[in-house]
Amino acid sequence: MRLTLDSRPGANLVTRIGPAGIQVGEDVLDASFIISPGELLRRWAVSDAATLDLAALAPALALEPEILVLGTGARIQFPARALFAELAAKGIGLEVMDTAAACRTYNVLAGEERAVVAAIILP
Repeated sequence: MRLTLDSRPGANLVTRIGPAGIQVGEDVLDASFIISPGELLRRWAVSDAATLDLAALAPALALEPEILVLGTGARIQFPARALFAELAAKGIGLEVMDTAAACRTYNVLAGEERAVVAAIILP
């Protein structure tokens, strides 16, 4: 699936989602990753949303998001409820969705110049 682009030049955006991986610019990523408009962490050692905690999200939180978009694969897999509360206490909204929706949402929010970070879990 090709995603349309309508954003500021130079921002990291997801340009394609397919069986080989997720394309960000010219890079095709085939492992879990973290993306913000200005940063791309190509390898993120997380493979399951159910085990997520603040320590696992530390690389994403270091980018100081107001909104954290979590892509959990072909189906939505929610992390522990406590994580939502911990992030809310830090002033960070957590949006959990399937990976394709997470990538589209991230692109829209990045295009609006919001303080967004996406954490994408790939098998």
